[in-house]
Amino acid sequence: MLKPARSVLAAVGALGLALGLAACGSTPAPSAQDGKAGAKDGSSGTPSAAQSSTPPPKPSKVLMPTGPAADLKKVRDTAAGPIMMTTLAGAKSGVSGKVWVWLPPEYHDPKYAKTGFPVLTLYAGGQSAGYNTWTDNQLPIQEVGAQLSKEGKAHPFILVMPVQNLESNEAKALECSDIPGQPKMGTWMAEDVPDFVRANFRTVKGRDGWGLMGASTGAFCSAKLALQRPDVFKAAVPIDGYFNPDSPLWKGHDAERLANSPDQMIAAGKADVRMLATAGGANAYEVKLVKNWVAKTAAPTTVEYYEQPGGKHLTSDFKKMIPVTLEWLSKNLAGPESDG
Repeated sequence: MLKPARSVLAAVGALGLALGLAACGSTPAPSAQDGKAGAKDGSSGTPSAAQSSTPPPKPSKVLMPTGPAADLKKVRDTAAGPIMMTTLAGAKSGVSGKVWVWLPPEYHDPKYAKTGFPVLTLYAGGQSAGYNTWTDNQLPIQEVGAQLSKEGKAHPFILVMPVQNLESNEAKALECSDIPGQPKMGTWMAEDVPDFVRANFRTVKGRDGWGLMGASTGAFCSAKLALQRPDVFKAAVPIDGYFNPDSPLWKGHDAERLANSPDQMIAAGKADVRMLATAGGANAYEVKLVKNWVAKTAAPTTVEYYEQPGGKHLTSDFKKMIPVTLEWLSKNLAGPESDG
C-alpha cells in the first residue's frame, strides 16, 4: 500500500539529515527507540553477514547426465527419430540385458539444451526375451508421442524399452522380480535401468517425472514395480494386465511371491503412486479381473479404471490405447523442467 504524502516527505527529510551528518563526520546518537530494538534482539542494529547475504540458490530441477556414456547404436529409424539400443550390464543386479531408447525431437533442440525430460519405461507382452514390442511398428508410440507433444497434449517423454526375461521359455519367467536363486531382474529394472538413464540423458530430478507402462505381461511389470518402488516411480499404466505372480520359479518361495504380488500390494496402502488400469471391453473375464483389482485399492495409492470399448487382448487394440495413456501420464507426471 502506498504511504500518505506527509509520511513520504517526513522520511525524505530524515534521510537528508542523516546524510548531512555523515558528511560532517558525525554520527547521530542512538535514539531511545534504537536502544529498545537493540535490547530486544541482542544486536547492535547493524545487519549481520547472514542477513545481508544473497538468498541461497533454488534447488535444481534438472539432473544432467552423470556418465559414463553407454555404447548406444541406432537399430531402427522411425518417422519421429531413431531408436537406439545398448546392452546394459547392471552393476547392482549382475543382470545383462538389452535396453532400447528413443529421445523426443525436443531433446536435440538447442532451446532445450538445459532442460530435463520425463522418462517413461515401457514393458512388452509375452516373454520379451531379446525383444520389446514397443520398438517396432506394431506399437508406434514414438510417432504418436511426437505428434501429441507437438499438439500440446502430451509431454515429450524419453522412452526406455528394456527386455523382461533372459530366456523365451515361459517356465523360466522372471516376472520383473528378484526370485530367490534367479537373476535379479527386479533390481535390474528398478535400479540399474534408471541409473543407466540418469547417466546418459538429461532428466527431471526426483521421481515426479518417472512413469511406467506395459501391456499384458508388461502390465503386471508396470503395476508391480510402481507399487514396490514408489521412491523411483510416480505413475503407471497397466494395460489389460494380470496381478498375481504365477511363474513356476516361485515354487517353494511363496512368501517372496506374495511380497512381489500387485494383488497383495494394492491393498496394503503403502505406495503413494497413481495408476490407470485398463481392460478391453470385449473380454468379460479381463474386465472382471481388472475391476476386482482396482476395487482393492487402499490410500495413498490411487487407481483410475478405463475400459476400451470393444477392446480385445490384441496388439492392434493396445495400439489404439496409446493416445489415451500418454495423455493420462502427462497429467500425472511432471513435464520437462529447466533451471533457466
